[in-house]
Amino acid sequence: MLHSLGVHTLQLLTQAAACILLFPRFLLTAVMLWLLDFLFCVSDSNRMFTLESLKAVWHGQKLDFFKSAHVGSLAPNPEVIQLDGQKRLRILDFARGKRPLILNFGSCT
Repeated sequence: MLHSLGVHTLQLLTQAAACILLFPRFLLTAVMLWLLDFLFCVSDSNRMFTLESLKAVWHGQKLDFFKSAHVGSLAPNPEVIQLDGQKRLRILDFARGKRPLILNFGSCT
């Protein structure tokens, strides 16, 4: 119970810190959207400064802040499950020697 409370408190503090750090950047983006609307908007149907657009900007900035991959740092090594569902491995467990590991997230049609 106490451990769970500590983890929850840490997550809450992390979210609060992210809000404090991201708020100036969010305000700048909101002002830019408002200026674009003010200068270039010709009708009410194509406004950029809407509640939905501001929500999308906030969500995108939070996702960018909490991502695990950053330029110049080591690649993340997430856990994967083999197709048989029996064994859990890490992606880099499939790397062999000095050969590059290539992941293909698409289809070849």
